[in-house]
Amino acid sequence: MAPKPQKSPKVQRKGQGGKKKIKPSIPVVEEEEPMNMESMGHPEIYPLVLTTRTQEIFNCRADEDFTDEQPYKLIKKDEILADMLNRAAISDFYPVKKIVREYPGDELLLVYDKDFKYGLNFYLIGTEEGKENFLKTPEVPEEQEELKEHTPEDLYIYKPPVSKPWVSLGSEKEIEEESVKESKRRVTYMISRKRSQFGAPVTFSDQNASSIKDAYIECTSYTDKNFTLNQVEKDIGLQVIPEVKGVSTQTKWAFPKNATTQYYAREFSEEEKEALEQSKTLVDFLNNVSTSVEIALQQNEIMNTFIDDWKNLAEEESTFGDKTDTHLKEYQSFTDLHSTMEKMITCVSWHPTIYGLIVVSVAVRLSYEERVHFSGKLLLQPSLLLFWSFSDPIHPQLMLESPDDIFCFEFCPSDPNIIAGGCINGQIVLWDITSHADRIENIKAGGSRSRKAILKPMFLLEPDSNKEAMYIRHCAVSSIENGHRKVITDIHWLPDSFEINRMGSVFENRSGINCQLVTCSADCTICFWDIRPQKPASTAAPATTSAATTTTAITTMNNHTNSQQPTTEKKKEETIEIPFDVPSTFLHLDLSWKPLSRIKLSKGETSLDHCPTKLSLGEDPLLCKMQGTSSIHVLLKEKVLSQVKALKSAEVNPYHNLEAGIANILKPIDDFCTKFFVGTEEGEVIYTDWKMERDSETGRFMPKKPVNLYTVHDGSVHTVQRSPFYNDIILTVGGWNVAIWKEEVMSGPLLQTCCAPKRYTSGAWSLTRPGVFYIGREDGYVDIWDLLEKTHEPAQSQNICITMITYIKPWTFSSKQQFIAIADYYGTLHILEIPWTLSHPSFNEVSSVNYYFEREVKHLEYVQQRKLIREEEKKEIALELVKKKTKVYTKTKEQMEAELRLEYESYLELEKSVLFNLGLTKVSEKVSYLDMA
Repeated sequence: MAPKPQKSPKVQRKGQGGKKKIKPSIPVVEEEEPMNMESMGHPEIYPLVLTTRTQEIFNCRADEDFTDEQPYKLIKKDEILADMLNRAAISDFYPVKKIVREYPGDELLLVYDKDFKYGLNFYLIGTEEGKENFLKTPEVPEEQEELKEHTPEDLYIYKPPVSKPWVSLGSEKEIEEESVKESKRRVTYMISRKRSQFGAPVTFSDQNASSIKDAYIECTSYTDKNFTLNQVEKDIGLQVIPEVKGVSTQTKWAFPKNATTQYYAREFSEEEKEALEQSKTLVDFLNNVSTSVEIALQQNEIMNTFIDDWKNLAEEESTFGDKTDTHLKEYQSFTDLHSTMEKMITCVSWHPTIYGLIVVSVAVRLSYEERVHFSGKLLLQPSLLLFWSFSDPIHPQLMLESPDDIFCFEFCPSDPNIIAGGCINGQIVLWDITSHADRIENIKAGGSRSRKAILKPMFLLEPDSNKEAMYIRHCAVSSIENGHRKVITDIHWLPDSFEINRMGSVFENRSGINCQLVTCSADCTICFWDIRPQKPASTAAPATTSAATTTTAITTMNNHTNSQQPTTEKKKEETIEIPFDVPSTFLHLDLSWKPLSRIKLSKGETSLDHCPTKLSLGEDPLLCKMQGTSSIHVLLKEKVLSQVKALKSAEVNPYHNLEAGIANILKPIDDFCTKFFVGTEEGEVIYTDWKMERDSETGRFMPKKPVNLYTVHDGSVHTVQRSPFYNDIILTVGGWNVAIWKEEVMSGPLLQTCCAPKRYTSGAWSLTRPGVFYIGREDGYVDIWDLLEKTHEPAQSQNICITMITYIKPWTFSSKQQFIAIADYYGTLHILEIPWTLSHPSFNEVSSVNYYFEREVKHLEYVQQRKLIREEEKKEIALELVKKKTKVYTKTKEQMEAELRLEYESYLELEKSVLFNLGLTKVSEKVSYLDMA
């Protein structure tokens, strides 16, 4: 039985309970028209979804109350209305409530749609005519019944098919021609996704394709040369006509004629001047105009009215708004095709004075265990520095040999023909290519003002020079016993303006050329080296030594001259055995070169040391002399070229007579900053001092403790480089992030990027734009950062190769042409041309970037102040808590009695209320008890 409709207390029928009030603020919601199957030709059918609860209420359960023989049931209209009244919008008949109310009959037909013909499991017939048509069974005509009775059952006899032989009529060729066959090799795509995005909900939204970069790609039609149709027949009409051509010439002849003119200014007469000065019109005019003229003169003093604003606006738009030329363009690439071992590029450096000449160092791609295993085979393979030229991308111009693989090298700023490099076994190598300089340069002789160094390709050399060996041996190597124990990771020439002694004190350079080096290695040491011969014991004394002491020392040396003659003769015999093609520039250093000073970066309380990978000692001599803005760059380059020519024209090369500067008296430099930045293998950035101090306990000179230590990078630091525009701004690259530091700001980095999708492996500042730097990744991409555009992510990323980028080195040739060299793990050197937008700064970019750095410094200071304030607040809160815990209250006897009396009264009141609630006492007893209390 269906449940009876219940009366709702909130519903009032018409005529009962007075008038029905309707609030005017509630809008009248019109009932929606239920969905029917009018589109399928059945407007009387309304699909429904009946839940299990509704099926149980109306006894219309699927596959139980409904069968294939009777898939329908008549339900009373009152029962459906009662269900809608009880369950309201929860009722399954709520969508068709309008149809049920307006139905003229007492019973509605509900049909079970087993096959979901109309989309749902049930449907309701909303008209009486439709119900009668459904319930009325179709009658079979009498003629058909008679025909069915008289038709024999075995009138149709089944005959199975008989197989026949295949007769080819040529259809298989047509089928083969029309069938689709794969003619091209399938393309395989690998799609990756970040782990943090696994299982994350995906939301789709519409966006304007033209407003987002790389979102709209136009696929235009083009002619495919692989599928060309040969035209068999063509109708062409030809007609021979004479070629007509009209040509006209006209010469305008002008007769030369000399003409002169002269004029003089028109002036008032004396009477007219007096009358004009006394006129009232002029006085009124001057009184009216004087104020405006004074304002205009003040404005001219305040701002320059002759500035072309449109020109500056165009420059700004072309620098930041023009997106048509923002990617690096491939210019050339170099690969060593003659090497039998798989090698990678470890370091890259452009030649300081010759355009189009770049030097790379290569190393075998083997681990430590593999090097030990193939040590015998590696001895047969030379370790080289390759000189590549734009004129010959296949054959190296020069190949410098070294005892082991080179991982870092640098040109000497004073003489580019001298190169210093660091080996994997801890030795330092020196080369002098002065005798081979004709292979790579040929300076024109003439009266031109700017002389450019022009490459001399190998096929243009003379036959005699081509017969010379391409391999050039080193001049000297350091002592393997006294040098580094592991691979040298960075090497730099100290500037020619100063030099240091064994204690790290700074003095003026006595030679006027770069004579000292600094290296860092994986053996946790930083070493300073001097290429000059070691001082005798007499000259090693300080400047305050008396003349008598010096004379005694020299006399002692003269007395021992005879005893040292056999050793000198032996040395002369040894020098005879030196090959003829090896210059004797650094012969005094070969296999006996020791570091001048050695520094270890201690970790403090433990006995362990930091492992340095990269360092920066302040001003880079090459950056200071060779790089900068376009105009300054050309002047400085001409200056360096003149210095190189002066070295060539000089009778004695300073590097061939290094003993000349030893006897000079050292002059100390006061207020010299001896602090420098170091990046470690653990991702730490250390700001320390190379100057030693005396230990109070042992009395020995020991390196100072690091000034500051920051753990910012989550991997080995690969780059520590100063900005070419701001000497106190340092870029560090390591692990998965990048940081920018400011010297003498101890609170932390100015900028620290978030983790990148791939590890960073190298980086370099732009040479012409102060806010741009390039970062190489392990997946072959280069991230280009522009601090004026974005500081939270790269401005753009560009794919260069398919493997890890090992080194990045930009170079400026002229104001209109700049290159960037990118080396990869597979030994390929990519030369790319920097676009105009990344090479030309805006009108005020230097000041804008400087303002950004100053703002970040102020922000760090504010954060540091807030930290101090918060620490003081925490200390105050902790002291208050301690005081509350340890505070002892001293109370008088009256106060204690009053507190006890209050506690007793509250207890009595609680007791009586409990007893009264339990019915054990009466109200009068409770009141009297309280009064008594």
